[in-house]
Order: sequence, then structure tokens, then C-alpha cells
Amino acid sequence: MNSVEAASGAEIYRKIISNVETVMRGQSAAIRKLLLAMTTGGHVLLEDAPGTGKTTLAKALALSIDTKFKRIQFTPDLLPSDITGVSIYSQKDQQFHFHQGPIFANIVLVDEINRASPRTQSALLESMAEGQVSVDGKLHKLEDLFFVIATQNPVESTGTYPLPEAQMDRFSLHFGLGYVDAESEVDILSDQSRGHPLENITKCVDVEEVMILRRLAYDIRLSNEMKKYIVDLVTATRKAPGIRLGASPRASLAMMKTARALALMEGVEFVTPDHVRQIAVPVIAHRLLLDSQARFSGVTAASVVEEILRQIPVPA
Repeated sequence: MNSVEAASGAEIYRKIISNVETVMRGQSAAIRKLLLAMTTGGHVLLEDAPGTGKTTLAKALALSIDTKFKRIQFTPDLLPSDITGVSIYSQKDQQFHFHQGPIFANIVLVDEINRASPRTQSALLESMAEGQVSVDGKLHKLEDLFFVIATQNPVESTGTYPLPEAQMDRFSLHFGLGYVDAESEVDILSDQSRGHPLENITKCVDVEEVMILRRLAYDIRLSNEMKKYIVDLVTATRKAPGIRLGASPRASLAMMKTARALALMEGVEFVTPDHVRQIAVPVIAHRLLLDSQARFSGVTAASVVEEILRQIPVPA
């Protein structure tokens, strides 16, 4: 990796961020995190209150890239075959033919993932982890660029099914959008006074440019000291007070990939401790399982990670 390649990667990121920001006012941090997950081959779980723009953010990203986009609304009666596809018998040639489901796309928006049954949620596991779908004993490969953006509402619990730990661990990043400041909310009103800005957003990059970002991120230098720092942070979650289940090596891998992508986004050629610290909470916190006493005392997974960041020495 040289400075020219780092600058070219940062420019691609800048184009996408600027394009999405025309729709998502005041959400620069969320846009950046979403792009980091996409360009590392990971997936994202967006969790926030209704009306904060989770679905709009996903659509704005998809419309900014010249690619295939599908949206799946999860409901209690949704079946796994509604996601993966189904084999249908043809009278014409007396054979079964596989008809692809909406999972066969580059960017897949899974709205309200916790409203579907665990059986249906599990249909996503193989596709998210392996990039493939198994139907009737046959494997069907998904696109090289395959990115799941799942949303859920943390406020409502009636009629929902909590995601199991194994599925939470499949998401590279977990974060919310939060409410924008008053000035940005005024801008939102102005933008939508005569329509919705999604109607006017145009494609600014293609799939190949996104794959270039992925290849460039692999070349970002990561020193042995940074690798040890990442492992020290993740290992500390397994011994932290109030934690029943700490983060797995998958968290370490996600930290490494995301930190590299963040360095590329900032146009630098190597990972620094600051890059690791910036992405620690959204990468690690959702993988932790608190014990009951910690939950009742008000401890959160994010606060545990923040405390670990304060305790673990930063490499010089």
C-alpha cells in the first residue's frame, strides 16, 4: 500500500459518503460505519427507535451504488423459502427448477429482523457466514459483493423474537443512528417539503469500485503491536466483571478488517491505535452476554467495552 492507493481509496469513500449525505442529514458517523462493514465483507445490524432513518439509510446506500438491491420485510409468517428461494416443478420438461429468492442480491435490507421466527432468522445464517444458500441439497453461491443490512426496533417487544447469540455474532457492526440535532432536522424538513430526496439520488460508484476498496483495505499495514492490542481488547471481554459470555476470535477478525477499512477511509497507509479504539464498541459490544446481576445494576455491554479501552494500555 502506498500513499497514492490510500488516497484513491479515500476518494471512493468520499464520493459515496457525500452522495448518501444528501439524503441522510446529520448522520455522517452512521454512514461511515455502514460503509466500513460493506467494504470488509461484513454485515450490519441497525437498532434504533422508529423514524430515525434506518431504512432510508440502507436505501440511500443501495441507490448510490450501481448494483442489485432487495428489501425483505420480516413478519411472523415469513418462511425460510421466502428468503432463499424455492424449487418449482415444471410440467414442460418434468424437472424441478430453482427460483432465486430476494437473498440473491448485492445489498439486502432485512427490515425488522426480530419479527420473524427463529427458523426464518436462521435462513440468513448460512448466507451471511458462508456467502451461499443450500436448497434441496444443492449449494447456490451468492454475489461476491453481498451485504446484509438488518434493522430492528428496540422499543417494542410484543410479537418479536430476540436474535440468538450465534446470529448476533454474524454481524460485524451493531449501532444505532440516534436523533439528529435541531439544525439537521430543519434541513430534513426542507428536503422533504416537496417530495423525498431518495427520488433524486443518483448512482455515484459501481460494484467494481466497492470491490477495489475491499482489495485496498487488505493492503493496509497492520503491525504486530496493533494485532496484539486488538487481541488484548477482545480477550479482556472474556474476563470482565458482569460478562457471562465474552467476544470470540470472530470479533478480533472483524476488528482487524474494520480498522484497516477505517484507515483507508482516512487516506492513511497503516492502522493506528485510534482506528482500533474508534470501532471497538460497534464491533464488540453486541457480541457480549451480560449476567443478570450486571443487567439489573444498569451495566451495558457498551460501557464494559469502554471500561476495557480505559484499562488496556495503548501501544506506543
